[in-house]
Amino acid sequence: MTPFTFSTTPSVVFEAGASRRLGKLAGRKLGARVLVVTDPGLRKLGLCDNAIRSLEEEGIAVTVFDAVEADPSLATLNKAVEAGRAASISGVVGFGGGSSLDVAKLTALLVGSGEALNDAWGVANAKGPRLPLALVPTTAGTGSEVTPVSIITVGEEEKRGVSSPVILPDIAVLDAELTLGLPPAITAATGVDAMVHAIEAYASMSANNNPLSKMLARQALQLLGANIETAVHNGKDIAARGAMLLGSMLAGQAFANSPVAAVHALAYPIGGTFHVPHGLSNALVLPHVLRFNAPEAAHLYAEIATDAFPKLDGGEGVQGLCAAFIEELASLSQRLGLPPRLRDVGIGEAHLAKMAFDAMKQTRLLVNNPRTLGEADALAIYKAAW
Repeated sequence: MTPFTFSTTPSVVFEAGASRRLGKLAGRKLGARVLVVTDPGLRKLGLCDNAIRSLEEEGIAVTVFDAVEADPSLATLNKAVEAGRAASISGVVGFGGGSSLDVAKLTALLVGSGEALNDAWGVANAKGPRLPLALVPTTAGTGSEVTPVSIITVGEEEKRGVSSPVILPDIAVLDAELTLGLPPAITAATGVDAMVHAIEAYASMSANNNPLSKMLARQALQLLGANIETAVHNGKDIAARGAMLLGSMLAGQAFANSPVAAVHALAYPIGGTFHVPHGLSNALVLPHVLRFNAPEAAHLYAEIATDAFPKLDGGEGVQGLCAAFIEELASLSQRLGLPPRLRDVGIGEAHLAKMAFDAMKQTRLLVNNPRTLGEADALAIYKAAW
């Protein structure tokens, strides 16, 4: 068997209402002065109030940084680090979607280690140590609470990442109650994002693709495929919300160790340039990238087709089942109410060539793709998606 390494968050709590006990669950680990990293919308809604109160009840001094935006910028990260240093923090809590969790990860690293961010970019370059870190996701999509990756927008358009087990948190708290208020569009986009994580992890050409990641990816697709439409159309269904949150986490564990590929590589220019949410960016190119990959990956997609969609009976052979899987994913996005084409999110045809050029910068992702993809291929995919 091929050697592999599997790293994940050492402690995961899955329990409706668990965020109200954050102080009991993580307070001792976090120390006496904690920075809570979140976004202004969640702060205004009061969604993190119970978690903050629980920390304070344990005698912890809490500083709140609530300026995280979607696709967080380097400037935002620097402000979070400054806030942490000014408060002499002993630990960090990330509370929110993937953006808040990503900023929390790097804040814990940079405050805890003092290392320069420019030395940490890339794979396995962050040295640490980091401060104690707890992550509380409020969306079911990124799986950031169990991934060693943080993505930051640098400049106007470029996204850069830090990937290192050093930034895995000490504890992830999965509380489905926090996801009950998510609007249908966000639920749909983040849910498809989680499905993409599982699909790309399963088919990844990474040398570290491994049996654990494949098993987790399949379990994630079973949960996500069975519950995403209910979660979108009946957002108060706590069972469906919990299944989505767990499926997202399992997909996160899978791709954290068997990295994603061209769907994400082609999604990044959409988000970075046009500020389309990451999950929707993935959904817009997903079926087109899978069709491109099919000549090399049909057998892999066929293996997971009925995990996500049991109604696909598997009686059509590998090629037929692969094609049916891809069409069902495209149909799912439409049933969820997501925009189907790039033009529907304000992207002009004239922008496609620049996007294809920018996608080629994502070398750390493209190397994992089942089929070699060049700039001309990326442009053809964007044209198909336009």
